[in-house]
Amino acid sequence: MAHRLLLLGTGGIAGHHVEEFAAISNCGIVACVDQVPGRAATFAAENRIGASFESLEAALGWGQFDAAINATPDGVHKATTLALIAAKKHVFCEKPLAPNHADALAMTEAAEAAGVVNMVNLTYRNSPAIQEARRMVQAGEIGDLRHVEASYRQSWLVSKSWGDWRVEDKWLWRLSSRHGSTGVLGDVGIHILDFATYGAAQDIVSLHADLVTFPKAEGERIGDYVLDANDSVAMTARLKSGALATIMASRFTTGHANDLSLALHGTRGAIKVETDGKASHLSACLGEDVDQQRWHTITPPDVKRNARRFADALDAGRNGDPSFRRAADMQKLIDAAFESSAARLPVSIG
Repeated sequence: MAHRLLLLGTGGIAGHHVEEFAAISNCGIVACVDQVPGRAATFAAENRIGASFESLEAALGWGQFDAAINATPDGVHKATTLALIAAKKHVFCEKPLAPNHADALAMTEAAEAAGVVNMVNLTYRNSPAIQEARRMVQAGEIGDLRHVEASYRQSWLVSKSWGDWRVEDKWLWRLSSRHGSTGVLGDVGIHILDFATYGAAQDIVSLHADLVTFPKAEGERIGDYVLDANDSVAMTARLKSGALATIMASRFTTGHANDLSLALHGTRGAIKVETDGKASHLSACLGEDVDQQRWHTITPPDVKRNARRFADALDAGRNGDPSFRRAADMQKLIDAAFESSAARLPVSIG
């Protein structure tokens, strides 16, 4: 069965979705939507998309699609997704699902009640290394998990490799709560928390977080942008088994453009995962190598990418992973980290 997709939002991430779904033979993007006048029409022409609209309402009125890729800004995910769900359309949503757990849970419950396929594009699930690491943990290859180290390292506040944040609105808004930013925790927290707990194959039951906003400009302001959003987060957490986790994310980790790492240490061995979102590396210290602290590289098998898993879920009529509920659970952890840092106390995850 061919699945007709609506692309909602034609900003920077839209081209990625066009590329991903073009590789899937039974899916086709048949229309796109953008509220900026002329933008959807231009995008449609450039990407050979048959129809374009300047409002979601107009697209829903047309209705000739089965599922939607929601690539709108974070703050409008909820309203647009709920409208799609009400129309019984399946949804593949960009991260984060919503700015807070309450909204993410409302979206999850609506999707589940409607029986529509719902997935969130947590892109680092596309890494073969993280998928193989999870399999190894679940198979007991490193024994009982004792410690997890996870990090998400960016350096665009000290590097111009992505542009100059001091003069470009596309970066400045990420530093200002008045412009909708929830800092590095809100931006990439869902990625590193999912990466850590998915790889460990365990949930977090409590955490203690510290959020820091570093000095960046005179008066901590550039034009209309008040630079008050968090730049770095460090947390300790306990997993369900009692294992201890240390998790961090920062925009000040000089020498790293966009790097994720995960180390899983157990009673019989250890695993390390590294990825920049494109290439990934997996290594392990197992068996006789444990006594000599020797690590060897593992070549993991290829895995299905998120877009392919969404297409498979549409084919099967069963939900895929990562689901809205998974993203809502990660948002609960993010909310708890904000609460913990503000109170300077650990928080239990109910």
